[in-house]
Amino acid sequence: MHPILFTLFGFPVRAYGVMAALGFLAAVGTWVWLGRRENGFPPETATDLGVWLMLSGILGSRIAYVVANWDHYRAAPAEIVRIDQGGLIFYGGLILASLALVVFARRRRIPLWKMADYAIPGLAAGHALGRIGCFLNGCCYGRAAVAHPAWGVVYPACSEPGQAFAGVPLYPVQLLEAAGLLAIWAVLLRAYPRRRRDGGVFALYLLLYPPLRFALEYLRGDPRQGAFHVDAAQWISLGLWICGWTLVALLPKDRGAPSKP
Repeated sequence: MHPILFTLFGFPVRAYGVMAALGFLAAVGTWVWLGRRENGFPPETATDLGVWLMLSGILGSRIAYVVANWDHYRAAPAEIVRIDQGGLIFYGGLILASLALVVFARRRRIPLWKMADYAIPGLAAGHALGRIGCFLNGCCYGRAAVAHPAWGVVYPACSEPGQAFAGVPLYPVQLLEAAGLLAIWAVLLRAYPRRRRDGGVFALYLLLYPPLRFALEYLRGDPRQGAFHVDAAQWISLGLWICGWTLVALLPKDRGAPSKP
């Protein structure tokens, strides 16, 4: 855990912010790479899309986190804007970023499902690096690794998980999610040039990520989680997974032959 990587001119450079920036670059890089393989996505599309999704995603994630922890922020409103210290709920960002994607696609006059297929692999890459930032920051930590202590991580006593679980190994759930997201990113990149209908890659993401998140919630150790409790994130995961299967069933199969890899 290294919440502050170094200081620059007397100002702390936080790991969470650095990883968020690297996640943005990874997403833009993914979109540039995909754009080179298909007409209709010039290089500037990647950076423009990145700004739209980053701003809307951060805003939606922060709003969801503040709402979920309103008792704390009502007493300390100045901390609402301190996203450099962590405190984002991914599904809140996904919802607002999806709405931003609809607006972006309409403004660029690009079919929505084509735009969604293009956007979603970059989202997976950025999300993976963001989860590594969570690990370095000490947020979104796992529960006590009682059955498998060798798999756990002991956080410093000064950190939030270190205070909640002093000297106890915790599951590195952030790194497990990051690894799963990188695997999903690779699958989506492979599926993108082979898709036979617009929206298919987006639907594939909905079939892959929500089950990963649903399972990892059982390893989460923050106060909102419980070993045998289905929480809000799991209900949302289940709903998105059903949406994925619905898209598989209803998306028109009229794209024709897949583009060359």
